[in-house]
Amino acid sequence: MKRILITGAAGFLGSHLCDRFIKEGYFVIGMDNLITGDLKNIEHLFKLENFEFYHHDVTKFVNIPGNLDYILHFASPASPIDYLKIPIQTLKVGSLGTHNLLGLARVKKARILIASTSEVYGDPLVHPQTEDYYGNVNTIGPRGVYDEAKRFQESITMAYHTFHGVETRIVRIFNTYGPRMRLNDGRVIPAFIGQALRGEDLTIFGDGMQTRSFCYVDDQVEGIFRLLHSDYIYPVNIGNPDEITIRDFAEEIIKLTGTNQKVVYMPLPVNDPLQRRPDITLAKKLLGWEAKVGRAEGMKITYDYFSSLSQEELQKEEHKDFSGFIH
Repeated sequence: MKRILITGAAGFLGSHLCDRFIKEGYFVIGMDNLITGDLKNIEHLFKLENFEFYHHDVTKFVNIPGNLDYILHFASPASPIDYLKIPIQTLKVGSLGTHNLLGLARVKKARILIASTSEVYGDPLVHPQTEDYYGNVNTIGPRGVYDEAKRFQESITMAYHTFHGVETRIVRIFNTYGPRMRLNDGRVIPAFIGQALRGEDLTIFGDGMQTRSFCYVDDQVEGIFRLLHSDYIYPVNIGNPDEITIRDFAEEIIKLTGTNQKVVYMPLPVNDPLQRRPDITLAKKLLGWEAKVGRAEGMKITYDYFSSLSQEELQKEEHKDFSGFIH
C-alpha cells in the first residue's frame, strides 16, 4: 500500500485530498496544527485502518516513521482574513514548513507536490494568466506575506529538485470552492452565502467589476491527483477559466438562495487583484484535465452544505481565535 503524507489535512482542500487518496487505496497520514483547519473535516476518517493523524506544526522538525512514497504540502492559511491576522505564521509555513518537508522528501526518497497559488501572479498585468508570467506582486503590501511565501516555496522546491534531485511537482491553485469551506474565512463565496443565510446585505469590495474564476473542489482534486502522477516538474495552473464579475456573482447568489438581499459597496482592499482567470492550456495538454463541474451545479452543492450548518455556526462572527498560535 502506497503511503502519502498530506499536510493541512484538516483544512478545506486538504480534507478532500485525504478522501480522494483513501478512496484510491493509499495509506494516508494527515498532519495539521489546526490553526485554520478543523478536525470535523476529517473525523469520518479516524475509524479507518489506512488513516492516521498527527497534530503537528510543519514549521517545526517533521518526522514520519516508516517509508513514505508521496507528500502533499497543503498546510497554509489561505484566506485574506487569515494571513492578515497571522502574517508571520503564514510566512513561516511557506518557508520553514516547505524546507522541512522537502528535507523529509529527500530522506524518504518521496515525491512531493507543493500547493502554490494564483496569488503568485499578484494583481496581474497579463490576462488570462499563463505559467510563464512572472507576476505583479507588492512584496511589502498586506497580501505580500502570502504571495511571497508561495513564491519562495516554488523557488526552494525547484532548488531541491535541481540540487538534491528530489522529485517535485508544483500546482498553482486558482479560486476553489465546495463543502467544508469555513463560513467566515473572508473569501467571497462563504461570505456571500453566509450573508444571504443570515438575511444580511451582500458586501462587495470595490465596484464589483473585478473578476474571479471559481473551480469546484472535486475538479481541483482531480487535477492535483493527475499532476502528482505526471512527470512534469514545473508549475501548472489548475482552475476553472469560466470568469465572472463579483457584481454578477452577487446576483447569482441572490437567485440561488431565494433571498432578497441588497448589495452594498465597500472600499477595495489594498492590492486586491482585479482580474483572475487561469490559462489551462498546459493542464489540458499535459494532464488531459479540465474543469467538468459548472458553477450552477457546484454552487448548489456548496449552498446545501452551508444551509446544513447550525444556527450557532451560522451566527459566529469571529471565525478563528489565533491568540494561542501567535508567538
